[in-house]
Amino acid sequence: MVTGGGRGIGAATARLAATRGYAVCVNYLRNRAAAETVVHEIRGGGGKAIAVCGDVASEKDVLNIFRECDRSLGPLTALVNNAGIVERQSRVEAMDAARLQRMFATNVIGPFLCAREAIRRMSTKHGGKGGAIVNISSGASRLGSPGEYVDYAASKGAIDTLTIGLAKELAEDGIRVNCVRPGFVHTEIHAAGGEPDRIERLRDSIPMKRGGDPEEVARAVLWLLSDEASYSTGAILDVTGGR
Repeated sequence: MVTGGGRGIGAATARLAATRGYAVCVNYLRNRAAAETVVHEIRGGGGKAIAVCGDVASEKDVLNIFRECDRSLGPLTALVNNAGIVERQSRVEAMDAARLQRMFATNVIGPFLCAREAIRRMSTKHGGKGGAIVNISSGASRLGSPGEYVDYAASKGAIDTLTIGLAKELAEDGIRVNCVRPGFVHTEIHAAGGEPDRIERLRDSIPMKRGGDPEEVARAVLWLLSDEASYSTGAILDVTGGR
């Protein structure tokens, strides 16, 4: 299952997962056409995929997403907690409580709820066969995003901590939990924050002098999900061009 799988890093991850033999549940919130395009591409390549609408910030929706995945695709083996939001660039003194509640509901509570449901299905203590979870954080969790997205950075800091704690909690349950922290990646999230050309402005601060592609992040995710990372849990992998 890839939450927020219709666009950007999520879509790239869903496509690559399909080429690696996974049947993929592509979760989306609003853009049905984008999610169905990903599913169509996967099926066109001989893979199996479904698109399921749902808000990860809603417990009711999360339960429905996982039920539909169970019904259509069978036992869950991997979860990618990718769904996340960013708001318009702002200093903290201009942020209201409603913004903060939206941010943390989607970026923190959502991954917790999805992880909970994945654990209930994959944990050997619950009769499952084990599996892997990869959380998508952000290089912002290290840098703080001052003057732009301190709330977003803080929510991703929570994801880093979730990864570490959950990895230790589930180590004996047959579930590995790791994290990928992307840097400046060419996706629509920058436009959502009010600056579509943000990567160009900040290019010189990136040692590799370029933004990343979603596929570069997806390859890191699929490695952590694979047996090649069988002794890795609690790891946080930066895919940031050196920043």
